[in-house]
Order: sequence, then C-alpha cells, then structure tokens
Amino acid sequence: MALPTLRIIGFIIGIFLITLAIFMVVPMATLLIFERTRDLPSFLWSSMITFVAGLALVLPGRPEHIHLRPRDMYLLTVSSWLVVCIFAALPFLLTQKISYTDSFFESMSGITATGATVLSGLDNMSPGILMWRSLLHWLGGIGFIGMAVAILPLLRIGGMRLFQTESSDRSEKVMPRSHMVARLIVASYVGITILGTLALWWAGMSLFDAINHSMSAISTGGFSTSDLSLAKWTEPAVHWVAIVIMILGSLPFALYVSTLRGHRRALIKDQQVQGLLAVLLVTWLVLGTWYWATTDLHWLDALRHVALNVTSIVTTTGFALGDYSLWGNFSLMLFFYLGFVGGCSGSTAGGIKIFRFQVAYILLRANLNQLIHPRAVIKQKYNGHRLDEEIVRSILTFSFFFAITICVIALLLSLLGVEWMTALTGAASTVSGVGPGLGETIGPAGNFSPLPDAAKWILSAGMLLGRLEIITVFVLCIPAFWRH
Repeated sequence: MALPTLRIIGFIIGIFLITLAIFMVVPMATLLIFERTRDLPSFLWSSMITFVAGLALVLPGRPEHIHLRPRDMYLLTVSSWLVVCIFAALPFLLTQKISYTDSFFESMSGITATGATVLSGLDNMSPGILMWRSLLHWLGGIGFIGMAVAILPLLRIGGMRLFQTESSDRSEKVMPRSHMVARLIVASYVGITILGTLALWWAGMSLFDAINHSMSAISTGGFSTSDLSLAKWTEPAVHWVAIVIMILGSLPFALYVSTLRGHRRALIKDQQVQGLLAVLLVTWLVLGTWYWATTDLHWLDALRHVALNVTSIVTTTGFALGDYSLWGNFSLMLFFYLGFVGGCSGSTAGGIKIFRFQVAYILLRANLNQLIHPRAVIKQKYNGHRLDEEIVRSILTFSFFFAITICVIALLLSLLGVEWMTALTGAASTVSGVGPGLGETIGPAGNFSPLPDAAKWILSAGMLLGRLEIITVFVLCIPAFWRH
C-alpha cells in the first residue's frame, strides 16, 4: 500500500484520537461535579497521552490530491476501531489498577457496544469511570451507524441497498446526500439520547443513572451503573422506558432521516422493522405467558420481566432484569437462539440482523415453489427491491463466516480449558454483541473477569469481528488486498 495512502489513514486516525481525548473531559467534569477528584489525574494523563498520539499523526498533514479508494476504507475502518480501543483502555488501566488485558477488554466491549465486562462493584465505583464506560458505548454506537451507512454497502454485506426508499432516492437530487444524511443521523441519535435521559429520570432514576443508561440503551450496549443492572430499579416505568429506547436503537437510523425529511410512514412501511417488532411481540406473549404460569408473578409483571430481557437479548443490548438463566432449560435455550437475531441493518444492534432471516425465508419459499412448479418464473423481492444474485451471495457468505467465527472462537476457548457452555455462549455473545453469556461464570449474574487473559484477547477479537460484520476484517487477510 502506497505511503501517501497510509499518511491519509494515519491523519484520519489522529483526528479520531484527538476527538477521543476531548471526550475524556466529560468523565473529568463528572468527577468534579461529584467531588471525587481522586481519579482526576488518571483521566488527565489518559487524555494527554491520547491527544499527543493523535497530534503526532495529524502534524505531518494530509497529502494533497490523494483520495481514499473503497478498499482503503476497509483498512481505515478496522485500524481506527482498533487504535481507538487501545487508547480508550488507558482510563481503566490507570483508575482501576487492573491489567492492560482487562482494560483493553473493557474498552473493546465499550466501543463495540457489546456490554461484556470484567468489572464488579459498580454501585460504589467512581462516577468518572462509569460515565466513561457509557460514553464509549455511545461513541461506538454512532460510529457503527456511520460505518453501516457508508462502508458496509461497499462490501455488499450491510444490506442498506434493500432499505433505500424511493422518497430518499428522489431527495438526493435536492440536497447533497452524504453530509445531510450524516447531520440528520447525528441529530436523531442525540435527540433520542436526550429524550431517553429525561424519560428515565422521570421514571425514577437519578439524573446520573438516567444519562448512563440512556447512552447504553440507544447504543444497544448494556453497561449499567449497578451490578444488578436494571434490577436495581423496581419501578415498572423504568423498565418500559428502557425497552422503548432499546427498540429505537435497533431500528434503521436511515429511516429516521426519511422521517425527519417528511416521509412519516418510512418506519412503519419498512419490512425489517415490521419483522423485528413481530418477533419481539410474539416472543413477549409466548414466553411471558409461560413465565406467568410457572411463577407466582402477576401476568403484567411476568410480561414486563420477559419483555425487558427478551428485548435486551434480541437487540443485543445486554441489560438484565434478574438472572434469566435460572428460568429453566426452555428459556435458557430460547435466549441462546434469540441472541443471534439482532436488530435492523443500519442500527446500533449487532447479531445476524433480522433482514437476513427474512431474506432466507423468501429464498426457501421460492425454492419450494420452484420444486412444485419447475417451469414457473418466481420473482423474489424484499422491501420493494429485487433479490439479485449478488445480494443472496453476500448474505450466504456473511452467515457462513458468522457461524464459523463463533465455532473457531469457542474451540480456542475450550483449548484454553474454559468450560464448554462458557466457551460456546461466550463466543456467541461477543460476536453477536449481546454481552452476557450463559452459565455461572459469564451469565447475567457474573462477568468475564475469571477467564484467562488469552481468552479475553480472543473474545476481544470476536467483538471486533462481530461489530465490523466479519467480512470487513477478513478482506484485509487477502494477499491481493496488499498488492499495489
């Protein structure tokens, strides 16, 4: 790869690091507000180190008349997420006095909005570090939305071409698409975060807890300010508000842009939005009724417990209302399956994404009809777009490597001596972006701290692979990519 191209990539990464250093002011301000200044020097040093590193990459300047090609964007995407995680780990390292392995794991989990954690004692933890964890979620969420809209379509794995409405296509003739769409996406993201904060505050949380949980919910991350997660708050309104924010975070932000432009029915008419809401509603009712029949809870309380936990898993957020792994084998298996579903394409959610399941069903139905009527010409359409061979191939490729990645990570963890359920669910939850796994160690009531360091590095790689939708990283492993 040419040196000018590397200079441009380094210049952009430098801007990201300077931005990260500036955002470290937020937890520092939080420490001043709460008069907990003991951790202030650690954040100050972290910010200074990050700023200097970013400045060193920016000072050589941006080469003139050199532009990034599509394949250069893949390297920029992977390297920027990795470098940001490396420096975002500094506050954990300096304030919590934990190893760099644990610090990197926590920052990777934060910036990829996975929600897996190695920290405990959150109820008494420094407000600065709690704010930093939630802020990493929030920054990673908006970063992933930008990547899903701008980068993933180049690889034909994000599916965004399937969700471009005719109205938005016409609007490109009126206003420049790139900067206007970016502004409206950021406006939507910030607006939902503010409204979510106010709603959680009204529902019974303190303002500090409301800010943290709103940032975690909209980014479908799952970091909480309590070891009990949302079980700490007994007010039903808190739980229902969190459910709404998680759902909003798992919907396509490109459709929020269409809504802001005046196309009021963009969200309602979208096929994947309808599919996600249908999956959630059916699962709520079925599992909620089962949970009500097997416990002493009132039906509405049982439904609330199920709705929050199911929504958290399906949207890959990772909040928990009690230890759902104790509900029995049926719910245990169901939650394991739901962790693969994910939200919508172009949202902050991870997982396989709901549209891939819908497209797979369309293909299955078409193939079955073709067997019955061999000479028939069957049109396959999704969301108003024809399913051409390229889209089908990309979905099959992604799904195959998604499964292979989980299998390989689980095998590597078991090779390190990790118990099989922890290995399998840990691999699945990190690649899918869910956060908590199943079992006593990494379940909703535990965390990833007891795992060996090598396992944490492997799982960190799984988080990055899952968040960048795997193919974005794998394309860098092809020798042809590095040829001039």
